[in-house]
Amino acid sequence: MAQPSFAPVPEAGAVRPTVPTQPPEIGRVKNPGLLRHVPRVPGRYGNPAPNEGFALTLAARALGEIPVEHAHDREEIALAVGLVAAKRASLIGRGPTPGDVARAMDLLGVSAPVTTEVARRFRGLSHSYAAQRDLVDTVHDADLLAPSEGSAT
Repeated sequence: MAQPSFAPVPEAGAVRPTVPTQPPEIGRVKNPGLLRHVPRVPGRYGNPAPNEGFALTLAARALGEIPVEHAHDREEIALAVGLVAAKRASLIGRGPTPGDVARAMDLLGVSAPVTTEVARRFRGLSHSYAAQRDLVDTVHDADLLAPSEGSAT
């Protein structure tokens, strides 16, 4: 609420005029944090696609119906399937679908029931980004783009 014009205002409380600042110089160096970071080493940065995280949900749903010998391995296997499905979706240029998850399961050898040997390949995957990248990089793009045996996608 504004103060009435007849009320006395101390000098310290009076509104002071502002001084306009000059526009920045054209050749001025920008802050380093505002510059776009371009990686020097090619690869190992993934393939961006819309809503890639949904591949993890689809993988968890697909693996929820498959018996696993040890229940604690289910999350690691779902992560592996989700990562490969997200890579397939990104190569096509869209979000992940159940067909991507089916193709990832085919390529990784995940089928009902999941054996201990298959589960052992994915142990500790959620704790290491390097292991995740290594897994995804072992799957070739041509294999990912081939249609899945279980679906038409």
